[in-house]
Amino acid sequence: MTVDLGTILTAVVTPFDAQGRVDDAAAVALLRHLMDHGCDGVVVCGTTGEAATLDDAEHLPFIELMVTEMRAAHPHGKVIAGVGSNDTRHASKLTAAATALRPDALLSVNPYYNRPSRRGIIKHYEAVNGSTDLPIVLYNIPQRTGADMSNDLVAELAQNFEHIIALKQANPDNVAKIDGVQLYAGNDDLLATVLDMGEAGGILTGSHIFGDEMKRMVMEPENRAQIDASLADVYRDMAIAPAACSVKAALNMIGVPVGGPRLPYVELDDSEAAVIRALLERHGLLEVASA
Repeated sequence: MTVDLGTILTAVVTPFDAQGRVDDAAAVALLRHLMDHGCDGVVVCGTTGEAATLDDAEHLPFIELMVTEMRAAHPHGKVIAGVGSNDTRHASKLTAAATALRPDALLSVNPYYNRPSRRGIIKHYEAVNGSTDLPIVLYNIPQRTGADMSNDLVAELAQNFEHIIALKQANPDNVAKIDGVQLYAGNDDLLATVLDMGEAGGILTGSHIFGDEMKRMVMEPENRAQIDASLADVYRDMAIAPAACSVKAALNMIGVPVGGPRLPYVELDDSEAAVIRALLERHGLLEVASA
């Protein structure tokens, strides 16, 4: 099954106010910014969205907010809701509850920290698949989960469970076509490679700031390598801190207020912030923000 979820998808940050509460108004403004700057949709409540620090009473209303706003203001945009958990019971309940909010698809990471066997991962996704009628995008990020989902395992999951249709691949060593699975780059610096393969696109973080350039990589394949090279400092400098931290700092600097991160993440220190500020200055974005 092929489902068009868009090409440039942003793994969106969750804005917080000065008291550390989810800031709905800032989230709506952020969505407008993203959809005006090259994005086809958003992935909410993922790693960059600090889902690990959201309880279900925050997580589900935030999905609902993004779905409602996207449908009203950007009807062609897509919303993919993060529903990952390393507790299969919780993942299934979260999947079912998110499904009721009718996003376009769900993002489901393999269980992290407890590192189940291959049979355990299959049983986990059997339960998740049975909890929804929406398309499921798998998420392979072994540097965070502690366990790599091999391409043959992903193919088996897609063959056995009808709702699994795509993969966000954040392991560069595993970037390859997989029968029956649409491939999304899970790291910004993999986007050009994945597009050159004729695959679906990317679930990205730099697109919060550089979405227009990333969309050009889709629309101008003849210039893709040049555009990718021009973003090399973006891939490098945005990685100076966890994505939620560096992205929030950059957005705040360009005049899109999203607040700071929640602990255990912390705001950038002066030297880290200077790297992000210099990056934005090199790309002319601080001039735009102050104009």
